[in-house]
Amino acid sequence: MTTAADYILPAGVFPVLSAPGDLDWPHWEAARREVIAIQQCTACQRFQWGPEVMCHHCLSSELTFAPVSTTGRIYSWERVWHPIRAELAPACPYVTVLVEVPEAPGVLLIGNLVGDPREPVTIGSAVEAVFEHHEDYTLVQWRRAGEAS
Repeated sequence: MTTAADYILPAGVFPVLSAPGDLDWPHWEAARREVIAIQQCTACQRFQWGPEVMCHHCLSSELTFAPVSTTGRIYSWERVWHPIRAELAPACPYVTVLVEVPEAPGVLLIGNLVGDPREPVTIGSAVEAVFEHHEDYTLVQWRRAGEAS
């Protein structure tokens, strides 16, 4: 289990992210089990994120959540120097990444990059998920593939 000292961003900054019955609830429940699950259409098998009541591709309403890899590649990134919330100031700078997982081309998952925030970041770099457990939720963060936790 992650301790407060291991958090990438300060603990307690985020409100409860979702509740049972919300469209994204299965994603957050899976994260607690250290699984990444994103919405998938049972008609056309395409993945989508964020969750919706119908498929972005074929307009079917037959949607479920399916597990995907806990590895991916950096699609884009940003180094944050000036946070939008005062509680995040002590964590600056930090790096936010958009990650594409192999099963879901075009679907981008957001998280923070673990490690030295001043290191160069390269588009296309391999990353692996890090699950940051808080009392009421778990965040999916990312680290460069092969780096120790």
